[in-house]
Amino acid sequence: MKDIDFSRISSKLKELRIERNLTQEFVAQKADVNTSHICNIENNRVKVSLSTLVQICNALDVTVDYILSDEYAHPDSALEQEVLKELRLCSPENKEKILKIIKILQ
Repeated sequence: MKDIDFSRISSKLKELRIERNLTQEFVAQKADVNTSHICNIENNRVKVSLSTLVQICNALDVTVDYILSDEYAHPDSALEQEVLKELRLCSPENKEKILKIIKILQ
């Protein structure tokens, strides 16, 4: 059994936070931890605990499955769930556009 790649998890969390234009302070407040702890997690100085990971994912509005998808033997299902979650937020018109794009890419 391979070890969990905490550095990849840390990177994903940081990338998502930055993509969503959220500060470490905001995430820390939502996750009920210190800002320095978020910094240490993002820079892979500490391993994130499961409870903190769940709280951070809630703050980032992302599933834990998506963050951990690289750890699965078959990561596609986690990615598909994240795509479906985002798709539910789209208008019917945008869903049609997305479907056309998917068909083009296949």
